[in-house]
Formats: sequence, structure tokens, C-alpha cells
Amino acid sequence: MTLKKSLSLLTFLKITAVLAIDCFKCVSINRDYPPCEDPFHNNYTLDVFESPCMGGRKGRDGLFPATSCVKITGVFDDNGDTVTVRGCALDSGTLTTDTEIVRMSHCGGFYYDNRYARGCVQSCNDADACNSGQKFRPLFLVVAIATMFPFV
Repeated sequence: MTLKKSLSLLTFLKITAVLAIDCFKCVSINRDYPPCEDPFHNNYTLDVFESPCMGGRKGRDGLFPATSCVKITGVFDDNGDTVTVRGCALDSGTLTTDTEIVRMSHCGGFYYDNRYARGCVQSCNDADACNSGQKFRPLFLVVAIATMFPFV
């Protein structure tokens, strides 16, 4: 292999290696896992840090490198318990935005683990571990949260 081809291959590998984002992944129901709750202090949460963060893709088996970090907060309608979920997601490439969690802003109602909740789904993709704080830009709509987070 020539030096030029070797450098091209190394450049390609370097570019493809940085396509995933690192995110915090955790779930807290009614404050049962304090490291996942706000205020979030990432100084004691390395056990919930995933690098690179991998997520499911609609219509595909397996996990794929994520492109965005996600933070979901809400209150269940049935009993008032709170829910906080931190994770990651990627665009599955479908033509509709109603089922792509990485495309639309949403604060309102959603289902999590077959329970109806009210709250917000927020995302970021501008830096690794960007789902650590409360300063998110909303970018997501939740239609079927349970299918987007297979780690729960």
C-alpha cells in the first residue's frame, strides 16, 4: 500500500471514529437514583457515563453510535412520581418527524414505560456529555420512549 493510500485510510478512520457522542445514561424514578437527578454533578457519576454512547435504531437490530445526548424529565399522571432519564439517540433516517426523537422539540405529554407523563424531552449534540446540566435546547419529540431506550 502506498503512503498516500495509507494516509487516506488513516484520515478516513480518524473521521469515522469521532462520529459518536459521549453521554450520561441513567434512570431515576421518584428520585430513587440521586446521581441521575438535578442538580446534576458529574463528579460522582462516571459509572453512568458511556463513551461512545450507543443507541437503538428504528427497524434495525443492534446498537449504533449516537449523534445526540438526551435528557427526559417529567411527572407521571397516575401517581405524581417524577422521572429523569439521561441517554443518547440517533436519527433513524425515516421521512417522518413524528417518530424521530432527534428532530423535534417537545414539552408536554409522553409515554415512558407504558405510563403517561408530562414534562420535556431535551437534547444536545454540541459537546460530549452535554446532557449533564439543565441548559438544554429542546430538540426532541417522544412518541414511544420505551423503544428508543433499550437500556431501561
